[in-house]
Amino acid sequence: MEQTIQFKLNGRPASVTADGERALLWVLRTDLELTGTKFGCGHGLCGTCTVIVNNEAVLSCQLPVRNVAGKDVLTIEGLAKDGKLHPLQKAFIQHGAIQCGFCTPGMILRGYSLLLKNAQAGKEEIINGMNLHLCRCGTYARVVDAVQTAASELKGGSPR
Repeated sequence: MEQTIQFKLNGRPASVTADGERALLWVLRTDLELTGTKFGCGHGLCGTCTVIVNNEAVLSCQLPVRNVAGKDVLTIEGLAKDGKLHPLQKAFIQHGAIQCGFCTPGMILRGYSLLLKNAQAGKEEIINGMNLHLCRCGTYARVVDAVQTAASELKGGSPR
């Protein structure tokens, strides 16, 4: 059943009229034309479709859009501020953690959620926090290095 769902998207008010059971992924990509969120497996097994809802990483392919009513949703398009990349985005570039780039938006947002919870996350915590994500290019070690670098920058240290 179609309903109007209002929420905050990348810091701005958003409203969409859609079947409330429709996956947030498809509302973002199709209705709102924010294609940074990728479709991977469609079963919640790869992490590619990760977005942030109320500061928590969620799999948008598994989340009915009605569940974001009144909440804050952040996609990769909203992470940079005033034309400046977020430290995680910069670190992914610096460490070459972006190969084909398909899984990258979801990985960056999962890392963002992880660092919101613990800006001082160590290597093991980062590995455990990122283990849901699949990367066909195998950039896992570079992803961990990138998240560590961003953590260092976010807590005021010098980037690695």
